Amino acid sequence: MHGPNDSSAQSRPPSPYAAFRYRDFRLFVAMRTLSNMAQLMQSVAVGWQVYDITRRPLDLGLVGLSLFLPQFLLALPAGQAADRLPRRKLVITALGLNLVASALLLWLSAIGSHRVEAILAVLVVFGCGRAFVGPATQAILPAVVPRALLPNAITWNSTTWQAAMVLGPALGGLLYGFGVELVYAVVLALLAASAVAALLLRPAPQSPAAGSRRWHELLGGVRFVLDHPVLLGAISLDLFAVLFGGATALLPIFARDMLSVGPIGLGLLRSAPAVGSVACAMWLAGHPLRRRAGMRMFQCVAGFGAATIVFGLSQSFVLSLVALAATGACDMVSVYVRQTVIQLGTPDAMRGRVNAVSLVFIGASNELGEFESGITAAWFGTVPAVVLGGAGTLAVVAIWAWRFAGLRRVDRLDQVYEGDA
Repeated sequence: MHGPNDSSAQSRPPSPYAAFRYRDFRLFVAMRTLSNMAQLMQSVAVGWQVYDITRRPLDLGLVGLSLFLPQFLLALPAGQAADRLPRRKLVITALGLNLVASALLLWLSAIGSHRVEAILAVLVVFGCGRAFVGPATQAILPAVVPRALLPNAITWNSTTWQAAMVLGPALGGLLYGFGVELVYAVVLALLAASAVAALLLRPAPQSPAAGSRRWHELLGGVRFVLDHPVLLGAISLDLFAVLFGGATALLPIFARDMLSVGPIGLGLLRSAPAVGSVACAMWLAGHPLRRRAGMRMFQCVAGFGAATIVFGLSQSFVLSLVALAATGACDMVSVYVRQTVIQLGTPDAMRGRVNAVSLVFIGASNELGEFESGITAAWFGTVPAVVLGGAGTLAVVAIWAWRFAGLRRVDRLDQVYEGDA
């Protein structure tokens, strides 16, 4: 039994902290938060380290590409593995691969290596581990809380992810001042603690994936997304909006050359979107989107694009932080809608594959977006690249609002697939 089922208990609204009553959800949050903090600390250190070596914006783009390619190439087999194999064991194994990659980064820094190609190669290894962690982790979430509390768990899952995005970059930037080796050492400790939390996790048994045709299974998640236009619209809107509007890869340039705030300032800039996201997620935990969810998503993605333009034009560190916080708050609404649609509408036996498809879109919007930012900054300059990206996001919102009218008309998220008709 997951909890009381008397009528009086059912009549009361759930507590905003209801999901935390469950031990496995607490362990799940610890596992994911620690690994995310490690990843984000490492991202700040690698970005500053690479730009410090070469001073080339394109190399910052290559950092993103090195992380994206493994996720793109391994997405379908990783999703199938998450539906075929025990998800907890898959997460533990993949975290072990990430530990190896982070240890290699520590070793390269300790011997004083300035070979960017070696760093990029290690990031490819890290990306391989992350490709398998993502689908399996997301597919575990519905197995650690009752279905009725899944929206609450999704909100807190996103909130703790954003909290990691606040603490991880800020701590990474702070520790970088004492040496990049210290950052990588702390990353190793956090990844190890995340693996321990995964070892202690005991999710409900997963439903076995049906079918025996390998390619049919492998493409099951892709077909599911294509068969549900509302889901396809939500995922692809986030993809192209962040692909064009993301400025994360260029933050080392802003921190060093434009705002002159050093690695600590870079950590604060990287944390600012997450501050906005956490604030928005805390509000959503107590005030979930009950009506006009689709329209709210479009409005907030447009706000993301507008805030990106403000950041690109800003010459003030404070205004830059505010603009980045606004992008995070707006993006949080998109994350909330997308994850709720996926988790409520996907059969358990397909969660791994559908989440793998979603993570490819997310990875494309983040890491491939970083590559795109690096190229456009090399071609047009850093500020024009960011401003043009924000304008591109606004254009995407207009096109998607027309092309995916069903998503725009979504009212209540618990009835979201009615918009597919």
